[in-house]
Amino acid sequence: MRAVEPGSYRDPDSRVLIADDAVYRVLSEEGLADWRALRESSLFGELTDEGLIVETTEDGGDPQPGALDKPQAGVLRHARIPLVSYPYEWTFGMLRDAALLQLDLTARAIDAGLMLKDASPYNVQWVGAQPVFVDIGSFERLREGEPWAGYRQFCGLFLNPLLLQAYRGIDFQPWLRGSLEGIAPGEADKLFSLRDHFRRGVFTNVHLHARLEQRNAARAGGEAKRELREANFKTELVQANVARLRKLVARLDWKLPQSAWTGYRDENTYSEADDGVKRAFVEAAVASGRPARVWDLGANDGAYSRLAVAAGATQVLALDSDHATVEALYRALRDEQDTTILPLVADLANPSPGLGWRGLERRPLVDRGAPDLVLALALVHHLSIGANVPLREVVAWLRSLDAAIVVEFPTPEDPMVERLRSGKREGTHPDYHVEHFERCLGELFEVSRREELPSGVRVLYALDPR
Repeated sequence: MRAVEPGSYRDPDSRVLIADDAVYRVLSEEGLADWRALRESSLFGELTDEGLIVETTEDGGDPQPGALDKPQAGVLRHARIPLVSYPYEWTFGMLRDAALLQLDLTARAIDAGLMLKDASPYNVQWVGAQPVFVDIGSFERLREGEPWAGYRQFCGLFLNPLLLQAYRGIDFQPWLRGSLEGIAPGEADKLFSLRDHFRRGVFTNVHLHARLEQRNAARAGGEAKRELREANFKTELVQANVARLRKLVARLDWKLPQSAWTGYRDENTYSEADDGVKRAFVEAAVASGRPARVWDLGANDGAYSRLAVAAGATQVLALDSDHATVEALYRALRDEQDTTILPLVADLANPSPGLGWRGLERRPLVDRGAPDLVLALALVHHLSIGANVPLREVVAWLRSLDAAIVVEFPTPEDPMVERLRSGKREGTHPDYHVEHFERCLGELFEVSRREELPSGVRVLYALDPR
């Protein structure tokens, strides 16, 4: 059964369908002509061989009735991406590398007599730490004399967030989560000081862009668009703009702050004995369950994500709320050309909700994939004490993932727990103790293994859902 993907409605010539075996794309007559122009160019083979676009073939199946409001002319078949993610879950480096991919594809498309309809990071997904362009329907035949339609979208969803992170140290994820259209030039301009206008890229792409949009908004409807069409933009002008932006984005950098977690591996309270027992416990859980998909929740520097891969996992989601820590992990994985570990930024006490049209355009994480094994190490105390989530609800949430679980419980005597509780009123979190935690576990899980770490202040559990 092929189900229409709710988030793919924006292109009138292309609609995505999801099936168990693959992802399909229904095309209109114009969309099919654009696809065949891409397929018959040398560019398609080059990009496929380089792994920069999703593997795609023309499918002989029948079109899906009602998927398009136009007559349907063809169907494409795409390889499946392990887990769909969104820009508001990416790190600075991920958004930057996705922007460079978008610009490179645009430049190479123009050279091949093609163009990209838009410039959205939602068209990019990840295989491990490798970006892959998935919206094949975005390629179209080049229309001479037209301006680059994707420029404003590129600024709102790529450039402005990157500039704010690089120059102001403002995390872009809440902004992109708050608006699927990104950060408009006028909004971004208010966040930059006069001094910032002298930084590379801000004056032209933010300040002047905002002034131009303000001027056009006051003009008669359609007048600005008509003038753009009549301006007869030469292809060379579009190419120069893309090249200029590519140079700008490539130079952007974010100096990582020394957060509480970027130095965690050097400063944590684990003894070597504790760490050895914990690693052996996780290795045994992965080896015995042979999970293909592992979610490492509260992954920190990714040590246990890497351990899961070494023990046989083929796909690992490394999730942590600390942007700087996940960025450091991404940079390491990118340099290694890793294709198994996907690092994402997310607060598990406030995870990505359903967003967009009918709340279905961008889906919650749990609706985008299902893990075989979940690692919840050094996590429970942050949810229960740091975020004030009752232990019973933490356990119920773990059960809702419907997977085998490896969970660590730091006892009240653990130094990190004591640090978290130090700012709390006396008597807060009376439920936070081993006995209550184990009663909650017993109601929803079978405990297949329990092991206390040598320090005596942390306990590991291997769980199977009842």
